[in-house]
Parts: sequence; structure tokens; C-alpha cells
Amino acid sequence: MRINSAPKRGNRGVLAFPAAGDGQGKIHPFMRLFRLLKIVSVTVRYGLDEFLPKGAARALIGGVFFWRSLEEPRGRRLRRALEELGPIFVKFGQLLSTRPDLVPVDIATELAALQDRVPPFGAKHVAEIMNRLYRVDGENAQSVFSAFDLTPVASASVAQVHFATIGSGKMAGRDVAIKLVRPGIEATIARDVALLYVLADLVESIFADGKRLRPREVIREFDKTIHDELDMVREAANASALKRNFAEGTLLYVPEVYFDYTKRDALVLERMDFLPVNDVAQLRAHGIDIARLAADGVKIFFTQVFRDGFFHADMHPGNIFVLKNGVYSGVDFGIMGTLSDEDKNYLARNFAAFFNRDYKAVAVAHIEAGWVPKDTRVDEFEGAIRSVCEPIFDKPLNEIYFGAVLLRLFDVSRRFQMEIQPQLVLLQKTLMQVEGLGRQLYPELDLRPVAQPILEKWMDEQMGWRGLARQLRKEGPQWTAIVPQLPRLIHRALDNDPSARLADIETALYRLNRTQRYQSAILLALLIALALAAGTFFYLLFYLPM
Repeated sequence: MRINSAPKRGNRGVLAFPAAGDGQGKIHPFMRLFRLLKIVSVTVRYGLDEFLPKGAARALIGGVFFWRSLEEPRGRRLRRALEELGPIFVKFGQLLSTRPDLVPVDIATELAALQDRVPPFGAKHVAEIMNRLYRVDGENAQSVFSAFDLTPVASASVAQVHFATIGSGKMAGRDVAIKLVRPGIEATIARDVALLYVLADLVESIFADGKRLRPREVIREFDKTIHDELDMVREAANASALKRNFAEGTLLYVPEVYFDYTKRDALVLERMDFLPVNDVAQLRAHGIDIARLAADGVKIFFTQVFRDGFFHADMHPGNIFVLKNGVYSGVDFGIMGTLSDEDKNYLARNFAAFFNRDYKAVAVAHIEAGWVPKDTRVDEFEGAIRSVCEPIFDKPLNEIYFGAVLLRLFDVSRRFQMEIQPQLVLLQKTLMQVEGLGRQLYPELDLRPVAQPILEKWMDEQMGWRGLARQLRKEGPQWTAIVPQLPRLIHRALDNDPSARLADIETALYRLNRTQRYQSAILLALLIALALAAGTFFYLLFYLPM
């Protein structure tokens, strides 16, 4: 979501809202049918049937609609079709732009130009939402906010942002930004995502590479992500967690969240005065070191990923800003990525191996993670990875084009039957966005000297003696709680499993008992022998004549 650094003022003043309405409505089945017909119509009009495999269906459509003009490149036609189909398809196209494993690089490049800009909803709907949300315990929107700008400063597919001033409570007088969820958006999402699942099924059944690409999992991830964006309380919690992770505020400053005023459909944040991250001239005018700023952006990304496993996953220029003291700030925390310890370990090993040009370690990491078949020859996989990575090593950003690099990597993945990992889609998208920001700010930036120390520190903390101490501190309390319970837990497991192999257990117990009797007999014999030896010794010592 883009926020203008110097927004125009609209109708700012004391709220005078009409009575609230719910702004929601159920979608009639005929509306669903109409939507499907529109999608088919747009698809045919822009010639998107050429993406189908060659066959009777494609030939039939081409023959019937022979009059179409298809002179524009296919990527541009796809982008225009998605823009015409609306905001949900635009957001999905943005996701596809980061997936060269799913789409060719020319299409991914064109889809990257998709902008999530939607006309704002009107003041009447704003009034309805505000009165519905803040009419509690005798209060209404007019008493909660002493001033409210009815003209939004940003508008996107899911929500739009207004500036306001808190008028009551201990925060009275604070200038805030309020993000309001677009009315009726849930029904729109449900309708369009259902159609995307149908499309995923078609991809799996029609295309030879369909199952390997796992399109349903991609749609499922998109479905989860876009629904998470609708919950402003969740976004507030994300912002709060990110702010806590960067509490020192020297690399990244996250606006303060006002939880007392935040609702499921309204997020209330500290209003910030910042500069657009892609306005290099304005940044220089404020005396900001562009090279340091670019390096700080890389540090923020790698710190979020490897130290915290929790990262802002929508880092395009519309969401990232710079304070006038040269510190990054951000908005729109609806899309946050998380990584498990296993994912972080895998990524760290791969990045570290790449920086050391150890392509065999990269190959082994992929095989051990199960991302390629276990019978893959390490030397062949190593050679393929080297052919992709070696040409770009030690080059600055202005000489590296990650779109082409990723395309070659995914060609390698197809050759070695590498499975795509949907949980890393957001990370890949974010890495591409960070690379784009770095290219705009300081193209001469070399990623390796900035990122490598962060990775080495993390690897040392995870795998050195510090990692062992950290794991002991983390797991110790759990061990002290579980160990005394083990006999009871074992008994419960056996007691709750009537199909346990009792005969095997009895046989094992009989063998154990027999072994114990045998050992006891040997021990008794040894004791008797020792006693006899001792008796003989003392008899010889005291009773034999000297």
C-alpha cells in the first residue's frame, strides 16, 4: 500500500457521520456465473488461450476468434487482462511475478509492473465503517477521533488509509493513520479465489509439469496470505512483534501500534513523517548516505530472516520509507513471512556455501533436505549449480539480473526433478523486492561483504558452542518436566494401545528375567569362590605351623 509523503488535505474536521450500515452483501449464484463468464471473455479477448497446450481446444478458440489482434507481447496482454479482472487477480499476478518456476521470465518481468492501485471507496462508506466500529459504551467516532480526513491518502485492493487525531483517552491529541478494510472485500476474495483453485486444477491436469509445480499449494498459500491481510488486529500484532525485534531503532523503526483503538476492520498506527525510499534525489537533499542506506536494507532483510525467522514480506517501494535521520521505516504488515529452524538452517548453509564458492555443499544441502531425489549424483548437481552461480560471483547489483539467474536455476530444478517449496515463496518474493530496492538506491552494492558476516554469526550461534548452550537453555526446562513423567507416559501408551504386541513384550521380559537369573547365578558362584578363597587364605595364615 502506497502512502504519499505529502498528501493533499481533504475534508478534515470534526466527524459528522450518518448512521452506520454493514456495507456487506451476499453474492447471488447468478453473480458468480456472471463473474466466470467475464473471466472467460477477458481470457479470450486478450488471446490468453495461447498458454494452453497445442490441441483441439486451442485450435477451436483460435479459429472462432480469428479476428482478434494479438500483436502485443503475451506478457503485456496477460498483465492487461489481470488488471481488467480486478484487484484479487492483480495481487495474484504480483505473486506470479516472483515465481519464474511457474512462468517464463518475459511474463514475470511484465507482471512485476502490476500496481495494486484501486479507486478509493467513498466518504459514505467510510462514515458507515467508523460509526459501526467505534459506537461502543456511549462513545462514537466523533468523540473517539477529534479530527478525521475523509480523503484517503492511500488506497489498495484490501484497504485504504486516512489521517486522524485521537480525541479521547490518554492518547488524546496523537496524530494517527487509520487503515480501513474495504467493504465487501471478503465476498470478492472468496469468489475469485475459488476460481483460482479451478485454474490450479486445470494446470495440474493439462500441463506436463503441473504436479511438480504444485499449483494448488501456491493458491492455498495465496488464499491464506490474502485472508490474513483482512484482519487488522493480526496486522497490529505483526507490527508490534517486528517493532520488538528492532527495538533499538537504529536499522528499522516500526510505527507504534495503538491497540486500544484497533479493531478487526481498522488498524490505528502512529503517523509518520518520512521520505519515499525510491526518491534518491530527495534522500540526498536530506544528507542521507545512499550507500549506507542500501547496505542497511540488506542487513535488515538478513537479520529478519536468520535472526528472527520473521520478516516483512511485502517490501516494495510503496511500503518502505526512510525517516529524515536516515533510518528505514515501513507500513503494511499484513503479509509477514515465517521460517522454521530447519528452513533457516537450510538457507544459511546455502548462502554460506555460495559465498565460499562451495557448490558441492549447496548440492549436498539440497539432497539432504529432500528437495531433490536421494539418488541424485552430487557431482552432476554440483556442476549444474556452478554453471549458474559462478558467472555472477563478486559482481555488483548493476551487473546481476536475478530474473535471468532464477530462470536458469529453475531450469536446473526441472532437470533434477527438484520440488518447489511453497513455504519459501514469500521469501523469494521479498528477496526480489530487496534486490530491486538495492538496484534503485545503490547499484554498485556488493551483497557478499554485507550479508556474509550476518550469516557467519548466525551459523556460529546455531552450530558452535553458543548454539549448544542456547539449546540447553531452551530445552532444559522442558526436559526437567518430561523426564519424571516418562514411566507414567510409557505406561499410558501401553495401556491405551490394546493392539500392543503383548507376546513380544512377554518374550522380552522372559528373556530379561532369564538373563538376570543367569547373571545372578554367576555372581553367586563368584561370591562362593571368593569366600572359599578367603577362608583358605585365613586358614593358611593362622593355623598352619610357622
